[in-house]
Amino acid sequence: MPSLTLEQTYAAAVPAGAVAWQPAPVPAPRLLYFNRALAQELGLDAATWDEALLAQVFSGNRLPEGVRPVAQVYAGHQFGGFVPRLGDGRALLLGEARDRAGRLRDLAFKGSGPTPFARNGDGRAAVGPMLREVLIGEALAALGIPTTRALAVVATGEPVFRERPLPGAVLTRVAASHLRVGTFEYFAARRDHDSLRALAEYAIARHDPQLAGAPQRYVALLRAVIARQAALIAQWMNVGFIHGVMNTDNMTISGETIDFGPCAFMDAYDPATVFSSIDHYGRYAYGNQPAIAQWNLARLAEALLPLLDDDAERALALATEAVREFAPAYESAWRAGQRAKLGLRTDGGAQDIALIDDWLALLARSRADFTRAHRALADAAAGDEAPLRDAIPDQAALAAWLARWRERCAQEDAGEAGAQTARAARLARVNPRVIARNHRVEEALAAAEAGDLAPFERLLAALRRPFDDDPQLEPYAEPAAPEFTQRYMTFCGT
Repeated sequence: MPSLTLEQTYAAAVPAGAVAWQPAPVPAPRLLYFNRALAQELGLDAATWDEALLAQVFSGNRLPEGVRPVAQVYAGHQFGGFVPRLGDGRALLLGEARDRAGRLRDLAFKGSGPTPFARNGDGRAAVGPMLREVLIGEALAALGIPTTRALAVVATGEPVFRERPLPGAVLTRVAASHLRVGTFEYFAARRDHDSLRALAEYAIARHDPQLAGAPQRYVALLRAVIARQAALIAQWMNVGFIHGVMNTDNMTISGETIDFGPCAFMDAYDPATVFSSIDHYGRYAYGNQPAIAQWNLARLAEALLPLLDDDAERALALATEAVREFAPAYESAWRAGQRAKLGLRTDGGAQDIALIDDWLALLARSRADFTRAHRALADAAAGDEAPLRDAIPDQAALAAWLARWRERCAQEDAGEAGAQTARAARLARVNPRVIARNHRVEEALAAAEAGDLAPFERLLAALRRPFDDDPQLEPYAEPAAPEFTQRYMTFCGT
């Protein structure tokens, strides 16, 4: 039996939040993907395992001794409506690995069969959506954005039935934790304050250990989660990432991105961009993500009210004050990111705000590709404005903005030798050339479903080098044809 040492800290600390459960066996497991570098980072002794053994373990057919899976329960606001019990309908928390840095990291299956929380589903997952989790997670990680990541994907050898039969798969996901806003909502809705307190203490121990034992630690926990989410959403916005389904059960306490269902990267810049087939009214549009994040955090604050203060009015005042911190924290993080995307090192105040806002307005009017336009600034800083002129057809407006940008850069440089070269290098380090282009993702997943993993592997290799100027990466940097983007739609993958 292979060795896989996992702790069971969540099940021990919050027993009301977990139900012991076993994965359903699969008939013919076959390894499609395994991240050996991530396994090494986690301290997993998998270096000598062959593919057949990896497939057995990470399909759930052959769990190592001492691994005791549990299904986690949580609630959630889904598109604004509260569902008091959701939970891991097709997922299992295997336990927590202590990585080489001493941090606990969750390992969890997805698609491992129905659990007591399954809502009339088959509990399984398809190859395409599970490989999408690999691609998007690795893309975000390479961009420096906090995210859950895939350790393994195993084909099951049996179909799952959606609109049509699809090849089945099991994903193994790694997360700082799977604690969600919806986890707190579950216990709050049941008025199980003992479990709510145990959950909050566990969250502090996992993510904010410096708060342990502090007199106002639950308020401090709320503020820490708000700060992490403000930083995360700003990073999403600065690369054009659209999560697609920002329900409260898809917002982590850790500040990691989780659940890559109807997610996508924006092509032409438009704050109203929506790709998700289930987001009929644009609730989770690109430009709405900061406001939705704050709304979700208000739901977390409501769930924590019984812990914040014995006096209800005082608790509400503390929660309200904390939630109000989101907007300025987000704005500060987003503006800092935008300044960096323009190659600026210092805060120019109102001048920079106007420069950023006018740049984005120019992109919107031009329907310019968000990623390529920003990357073209690196070329412009190096003296080649042609890529930027190709990206933005309104040449007069572009010239006027470029004059202001160059003036601002000159103010910052103050005659510093090599400043333009340094700026071009900074811009190339912060503005990716390669993102998970939607048409490339769909091509790779379609091929994988047909049994050809080569396009997936090539795309994955490119996504892990988002800032490189290698000509071989150019096919992965090219935007899709407008007709593709106009009809492109993403699905939740369930």
